Amino acid sequence: MSNYLNKRYRSAGLILFMLLMVVISYGQPGSRRTFNNDWQFYLGQTDESVHHATFKGEGWRNLSVPHDWSIELPFDKESPTGTGGGALRGGLGWYRKVFVLPEADKHKKHFIRFDGVYMNSEVYLNGHLLGVRPNGYIGFSYDMSPYLQYGQQKNILVVKVNNDKQPNSRWYSGSGIYRNVWLESSSGIRISEWGPYITTPGIRAGKAVIKIETPVHIDKPAGAIYRLRQRLFDAKGVQLLQSQNKFRATETTVNLQQELTVTRPVLWSDENPYLYKIVSEVIDDNNKIMDSYTTRTGIRSFYFDADKGFFLNGKATKLRGVCMHHDLGALGTAINTRAIERQLEILKAMGCNSIRTSHNPPAPELLDLCDKMGFLVMDEAFDMWAKKKTDYDYHLYWDQWHERDLRDHVLRDRNHPSVIMWSVGNEIIEQWGKDSSGAVILDKLVNIVKELDDRPAITANNEINTYNNLLKANITPLIGYNYSHKYWDSVHSRWGKKPFIVTESTSALQTRGSYDMPSDSIRRWPEAWDKPLTTGNTDTTCSAYDNCATPWGSTHEESLKLFQKYDHIGGMYVWTGFDYIGEPTPYPWPARSSYFGIVDLAGFPKDVYYLYQSTWTSQPVLHIFPHWNWTPGQTVDVWAYYNQADEVELYLNGQSLGIRKKQNDAMHVVWRVSYRPGILKAVSRKNGKIIKEALIQTAGEPAAISLSADRKQLQKNKNDLSFITVTIKDKKGNTVPLADNLVTFTLQGDAEIVGVDNGSQTSMESFKALHRKAFHGKCLVIVKAKNKTGLIKLTASAAGLPPATIELQVQ
Repeated sequence: MSNYLNKRYRSAGLILFMLLMVVISYGQPGSRRTFNNDWQFYLGQTDESVHHATFKGEGWRNLSVPHDWSIELPFDKESPTGTGGGALRGGLGWYRKVFVLPEADKHKKHFIRFDGVYMNSEVYLNGHLLGVRPNGYIGFSYDMSPYLQYGQQKNILVVKVNNDKQPNSRWYSGSGIYRNVWLESSSGIRISEWGPYITTPGIRAGKAVIKIETPVHIDKPAGAIYRLRQRLFDAKGVQLLQSQNKFRATETTVNLQQELTVTRPVLWSDENPYLYKIVSEVIDDNNKIMDSYTTRTGIRSFYFDADKGFFLNGKATKLRGVCMHHDLGALGTAINTRAIERQLEILKAMGCNSIRTSHNPPAPELLDLCDKMGFLVMDEAFDMWAKKKTDYDYHLYWDQWHERDLRDHVLRDRNHPSVIMWSVGNEIIEQWGKDSSGAVILDKLVNIVKELDDRPAITANNEINTYNNLLKANITPLIGYNYSHKYWDSVHSRWGKKPFIVTESTSALQTRGSYDMPSDSIRRWPEAWDKPLTTGNTDTTCSAYDNCATPWGSTHEESLKLFQKYDHIGGMYVWTGFDYIGEPTPYPWPARSSYFGIVDLAGFPKDVYYLYQSTWTSQPVLHIFPHWNWTPGQTVDVWAYYNQADEVELYLNGQSLGIRKKQNDAMHVVWRVSYRPGILKAVSRKNGKIIKEALIQTAGEPAAISLSADRKQLQKNKNDLSFITVTIKDKKGNTVPLADNLVTFTLQGDAEIVGVDNGSQTSMESFKALHRKAFHGKCLVIVKAKNKTGLIKLTASAAGLPPATIELQVQ
């Protein structure tokens, strides 16, 4: 299909990049087990005796990985990471694991796989260096077999993590073995670590021909005969098809081609993410299964069109996307599947159907969940190339490592149905300059991608003028703009008839629950990207009215209007879905987290969340704001986001304040109201029929604590989480919008509190404390189940308020 992709773009109506393929997710080799438990950790310099079984160093502690040590440290104005990196220090860390393997495993090959270590990792086994990896986002594995000991002899695995040279990132990176670790074993013959590569040349007449390319590795090729069997199962586990080939093991690697034809396939989409399962098995002449690899498979087709945007399974589909950094709020960067799933659930309910992994390869669990939940993914590789953005970033390792890192990235992720394009660079410095180095690098990166996969490559460009070295080279099949919303309609006149994606948009700034009036006055903070903030609010807040944005960006509504208007915009990725640690634009210290998110760091939606929900979903929406606790006589702007209605009427204490209808392309309506305490009620109607009602009531003094868990049933797997929202309420049950009570938590049962947060971008409280101040009436506590089943009781207490308790059940 590469020849097809190389065809030039002849007309506006030409359909580009027809990509019809089956792709896999959840790929797992047959003999694989977690290697996350029973590690020791030390922060700081130590000596080489760490490699010895008799090591008795002080200051080490026992823990499990994934682990992020930076999130445990205090916020520090003097941190070399700067506030851009979240004001949390890095440092030098050591991980040590002692393990034994039975004598019976001596004939096997054993590999250690790390899904990600930030950064500059060195891995040693029994004093022998297995390898180094500078990139903190790339997974890697090492063959431990030459240095392993068996039986009663102990093996010492040591990982040195050097995140000491700062700054090396423009956002919060975290530090340590922050993704999962696996032990993989094989008996002399094994399927590739990435599993089979699965594609289809087309889906026609109710059929899909699945092509499966499977590399099989043989440690000692001796000409023995084996079979490679492929079995296809539907989502219910019923076997549908089977194919097998015989092959002779005469070389160290054998590449086998097979086909399966599926009749009436159920197509994978964002609305119906249907997954099949393929089990690949290598079988010897005694009918013994030597190795197996289980994958999940999604069948779908897509293409990009220069005039009409993105098509999924033949249907025009807007990529309603957000950019996401990799931290998980109070959990830092330590990966947790449930925490990612919660983020995606919140985004899905908003109407989001696409994720950009900004600006690095994501955790495998994110892509697995996108496959399962129906998100389309722009999978990004690099934030910089050979020219630096910070002093100690990846540019130091570019020449030696970029080709291998990109290959490993694409090989690992190319089989996910969720992945639809590869971003090979974000806001690359090589966009500018008189030399051609940027075009040379880009051409190489795009060719690497083409060699391994047929999905298109793109760069996210924050320079849209004709002197952009990357765009004028005409190398990528897709055009990507960051911001520059006033020029989205003229992209074809600048760069020709190519499909267009807004790779990054908006950069609006909001603090949940804070409002600056008049609401129709737009604040552009700071004045310019390279100038410090000279205005702003003394309490370091930004208005949640959607009237505050960066000078390079736009408000949410400004971007969304254009995205909805133009068919040629195939997708838009809002900066960002969630707030993240670091880059606290527009404020300096004591701000330490971003203001960009549609959802705050704790996972509480800001008001603009309902703008997207009213535009991107079919469910009835009516959301009015702000809160209704103000000074009598104060003029307050009341906004409403709504859909499925042609008007909204607002009432204050039963008296109508008038009917509003959206005018022209406006996406909200507004009333200017003289504040009086009481009940604010909105009613949306269509053709006179009530569609939805919304109510806000003036709150009294704090009188109670309310606890609400996103899940009350947990699994005893040490990683399952319950996110519990803490709300301060008055005696009538109304949320107190300005409450900032200090809430303390105690826990009974086999569980632990692993994080607290409140969504404030300037809170200096530790994410790992057992207390948290409410922020605008809310805070969050995260509880993780341990090993035992039974009842968990969380109690929340605050001075002057009766304690509240919630019960969880561990199964």
